Amino acid sequence: MPDVIIRTTLHDPSTRPLIEGLISEYDGRYGVDSRPGGARTELFRYPDGINSPPLGDFLLLQRDGQTIAGGAFMSHDNETAEIKRIWTDPSLRRQGLARRIMTALEDSAVSLGYTRTYLSTGFRQPEAVNLYLSLGYRPLFEVDADPRLYRSLPFEKHIGAKAEQTPSTPIYPPAASFEAATERVKALKAEQEERILDRLARHRALSAA
Repeated sequence: MPDVIIRTTLHDPSTRPLIEGLISEYDGRYGVDSRPGGARTELFRYPDGINSPPLGDFLLLQRDGQTIAGGAFMSHDNETAEIKRIWTDPSLRRQGLARRIMTALEDSAVSLGYTRTYLSTGFRQPEAVNLYLSLGYRPLFEVDADPRLYRSLPFEKHIGAKAEQTPSTPIYPPAASFEAATERVKALKAEQEERILDRLARHRALSAA
């Protein structure tokens, strides 16, 4: 039976391998106490609908009915979709599964009208950094600097109608310390969360009108 990509939601049972896999990986690499409530709280911080069309999407790659990879994206604005929750089964890595999910997510974002994708990964995930670089993502950090001075490593890529254009977002300088980097990431994520939730609220209001 060929692999299939399905659309799902965060709370659907089909996503459980992805959720539990990400929690194990994040808490294992960064520690349960690296964020309030650990990775589980982070994964469920947004309400239902944030990863559903027309604002976002949540895709799983399944083999013989089993979830083996997946990922999602959500909306920052009319142009930018933020890709999140990229995961592959540890026993099946180095088979190009993450690349397939990333391509499917980008295609879905293009179909919804987005022209830019944004994502970030942690400073202890060099394999994720290599993946995004290989997919043409532009780092928004100084690649030769100590990644601890960023904590969260951001990337961007133009897609769809702007795929041939070179992004020009300013690159973040490294922070003065790990603690300063942590505070900067907290502030940036708070700003992004406000923008994302506002997008969802306005979409729901228009849908109810």
